[in-house]
Amino acid sequence: MNFPSAPLAGIFGLGAPELLVILVILLVLFGGAKLPSLAKGLGQSIKEFKKASRDEEPETAKTAATKTPPPTP
Repeated sequence: MNFPSAPLAGIFGLGAPELLVILVILLVLFGGAKLPSLAKGLGQSIKEFKKASRDEEPETAKTAATKTPPPTP
C-alpha cells in the first residue's frame, strides 16, 4: 500500500518531491525568517474562521425557528 506522508498530500495528490519544490519556492520568495510568521498567521486565520463558523450555526438556527410564517390571504 502507498500511504501519503501528510494528510493533505493525499487529497491534493502531492508527493514528497512536489512538496519539497513548493517549500523551496516559498523559501526563495519569502526567506527563512518570514516563513514562521506566515505559518502562524495562516494558522490563526484558520482558527478564527472555524470559531466564527461554529458561532454562526446556533444563531441561524434560532432566527429560523423564531420567524413567523407569512399570513395566509
